[in-house]
Amino acid sequence: MKIMHWAVFLSILAMIIAGCGCTGTAPAQNTPVPAPVATTPVPSPPVPQPTLYPGALPLGTSVPFGINGMNGTATVYRAEVRSEYTYTTSTFNSPAEQPEAGQPLGTQYGYNTETPTPGKRFAVIFVRLEDTGRDRLAVPSPWAFVMSYGGTTYQYHSVDGPEVITGDIPGSQYDYQIGDGGVAGSILPGASNAADGFLIYEVPAGIDLARAAMVITLDPAHTGVWKLA
Repeated sequence: MKIMHWAVFLSILAMIIAGCGCTGTAPAQNTPVPAPVATTPVPSPPVPQPTLYPGALPLGTSVPFGINGMNGTATVYRAEVRSEYTYTTSTFNSPAEQPEAGQPLGTQYGYNTETPTPGKRFAVIFVRLEDTGRDRLAVPSPWAFVMSYGGTTYQYHSVDGPEVITGDIPGSQYDYQIGDGGVAGSILPGASNAADGFLIYEVPAGIDLARAAMVITLDPAHTGVWKLA
């Protein structure tokens, strides 16, 4: 009987101790958090700028062309953008053309300024075509010289006639060097007979020549493409 009393007593005592918080679990130990590892950012590779003609040749590169034993070379060697250009013509001071000028030109002797339409500029492209064979060589019309930029193609902007002399663009326009108004023409063999001149294009004012190209259909079997910067 006494043993039972002691058992009951011990059970009650254990309950009292537990209720008083005299027993408990060991506190949890904190797990150390590793310090972040410093990293050096890796720069992204440059995104290549798309070009309309990835295989376009640098300025100054000569491209051979010719069929049926007649041979020549074509070269696009210079390009620039202008906001205007000046010119003169031997007939501009004639009585018939003075009224078209709007006012007497006086001592200017026919000098005039050509400006593009608003929001445009003039791109002046210099080309050279040479006959490297022994026979007269047919060369492409200036309409076969197409400037390409931003998915749009541009045809050349002709000066008024073969007698026009541009005051700030050296040389003469290509189309008046090759025959009947540039519609068709030919050149003789030899470097001294080369058609070396310029073509003018009216293009957007913000044009980037580094992303423009000159495409020339030289003959039915050959086409040349040049970068313009």
